[in-house]
Amino acid sequence: MIRTAIISCSLLTSACLAQTATPDNAGAQNNPLEQEITPELDQAVNAGIAYLASTQQPDGSWDSGRYGKNVAITALACLAIMSDGHIPGRGELGTTVDRGVEFILSASKESGLITSEANNGPMYGHGFAALFLGEVYGMTPGGDDARADRIHEALVKAVRLIEQTQNDEGGWRYNPVPYDADVSVTICQIMALRSARNAGIEVNAQVIDRAVEYVRMCQNSDGGFKYQLGSGNSAWPRTAAGVASLFYAGIYEDEAIDNGLAYLETHAMPGKSSPSRSHYFYGQYYAVQAMYLAGDNHWAQWWPAVREELVVAQNDDGSWDDRSVGPPYGTAMALIVLQMPKRYLPIFQK
Repeated sequence: MIRTAIISCSLLTSACLAQTATPDNAGAQNNPLEQEITPELDQAVNAGIAYLASTQQPDGSWDSGRYGKNVAITALACLAIMSDGHIPGRGELGTTVDRGVEFILSASKESGLITSEANNGPMYGHGFAALFLGEVYGMTPGGDDARADRIHEALVKAVRLIEQTQNDEGGWRYNPVPYDADVSVTICQIMALRSARNAGIEVNAQVIDRAVEYVRMCQNSDGGFKYQLGSGNSAWPRTAAGVASLFYAGIYEDEAIDNGLAYLETHAMPGKSSPSRSHYFYGQYYAVQAMYLAGDNHWAQWWPAVREELVVAQNDDGSWDDRSVGPPYGTAMALIVLQMPKRYLPIFQK
C-alpha cells in the first residue's frame, strides 16, 4: 500500500487557509509540455545515474571531496535515483537506494538529528536527509514492517527536532539551536516538513505559519530574497529558495511569489543571462521546482532552457562539476532538475 497522500492546503498550515485555492490544472503537474523529455535528456540522465551508482561507497554513502561521507549528498544522490523510478524493492537500482537509506538511518541520533562526522552545517544535512526519508516512507509499498518502523521512528524524531529548533524569527540556521536563521537552511526544513506531512506524519501548523512569515520578511522590494533579516542584497539562488518555501508551505497564489518569479526570470533565465556559478546547482534545484509549481509560461520558458544548459554542461563520465562541493553533489542536483518532468517524487506535486 502506498502511504503517500497529496496534502491539502488546510492540512499543512493555517496561514494558507486565507489563500485563494489553486485550480486543479494549475502548475505543470497536469500540464506537460510537448517534448518535455527528449532523447538527449534521456541519454544524459542515464549516464548521470550510472555515474552516481558507480561512485556509491560500500556503506551506502557518497564521498564528495572535502565533504566526505555526507548525509545531505547521500540523500540528494538517492533522490536523484528515485526520480527515475528506483526505490527500495523496486527498480534496477532499488538496492542502491536501499543502501542509502541504511546509511541515513545509521546517522540518525537519539535526539532526532541526522548527521555524519563529515557534515558541514548539520541542519542542511538534516533537512535533506529528513526529506529523503519522507519520500521513501511515502513511496515504499508495505512488506518490510520492521524497516518501515525504523524509518517512521527516525522521521518522527527528525520532524520534532525541526519543530523544536525553529528560532524566534521563524527560521533555522546551520546548527540545531534556535538562535539564528537564514533562508537557505529554512527552505530545507520546510521541504522536510512537507514531505513528512505528505507521508502521514503530524506536523505543527504553527511552525509552518511562523516559517512563512520569516520567509516573507526576507523578500526585498525588487522581488528577490536576502540571506537573512536586516539589510542584504537579493540573489537568484536564495530567491529561488524563497519562492519554493512559499509553495511548499501550501501558498500558491501570492504577490510575493509573482515578484519572486519575475526576479528569477530577469536575473537567472538559463541561456539568456549569466548567473553566478556560485551556488549554481543549488539555485537551479529550487528554481526549477518553483517554475514547475508555478506552471504556465513560467515552466514553458524555464524548462527547455535549463534542460539544454545542463545537458551541454555534462562531463564525458556522466557527471556534472560543482567547484565547491564536488561531482557527486553537482550530478545529483542536475539529475533532480532534469527529471522534474517524470513527476515521480511526491514532494514536487501540489
